[in-house]
Amino acid sequence: MAGTLEAVCVGVIEPIVVGDRTGETGIRKQPVDAAVQVTTDGLEGDEISNLVSHGGSLRTVYAYAAEDRAFWSRELGRELPAGSFGENLAVEGIDVSGAKPGERWRVGEALLEVTTIRTPCWKLAWALDEPGFERRFQRAARPGAYLTVIEEGAVEARDEVRVVRSRIDHEITMKMIADAYHNERRLRADVLEDVDLLPEPVADHLRELLA
Repeated sequence: MAGTLEAVCVGVIEPIVVGDRTGETGIRKQPVDAAVQVTTDGLEGDEISNLVSHGGSLRTVYAYAAEDRAFWSRELGRELPAGSFGENLAVEGIDVSGAKPGERWRVGEALLEVTTIRTPCWKLAWALDEPGFERRFQRAARPGAYLTVIEEGAVEARDEVRVVRSRIDHEITMKMIADAYHNERRLRADVLEDVDLLPEPVADHLRELLA
């Protein structure tokens, strides 16, 4: 299974104020025209303000499908460019929300492994200028996927994205995790039943997430 890297996106930290909420965020990503080095710390030039919720070993790179972005363009009635959802990798031709933990992707020179979902907060609504959008995103269960870096390397728009390890002995997908976490508590038991089949850091993470 293969797709295409539509865009590579990075962002800088900026202040954010919404009502009585204040903070900072690097959620607003912009496509870059050149190759970008992917390291175990993330994409070079990409700034992360909250390393608890973003970044780190399990959330090093965030991917979102162009097809899911097109769904939201129809829902919101306006064009949404690559990077609108804070994604580092805008991917075409891969069902990102259908990806399974442990699946590995070769993207340009880098080798990445799918780990967990994106759990949006109010900053996503701010970035899209759609108050309350985070709950719509949760209900839709189109979470995209976080990935960890197995092999560092350069990535660039139009690189091939190839799933090189997809024969995973479980049925857990990003969509299933998102539904279990945000929408259907009854699904949590189904996810946790297979959690021992996942890589140990991801298994521990999901046990904590769905407890």
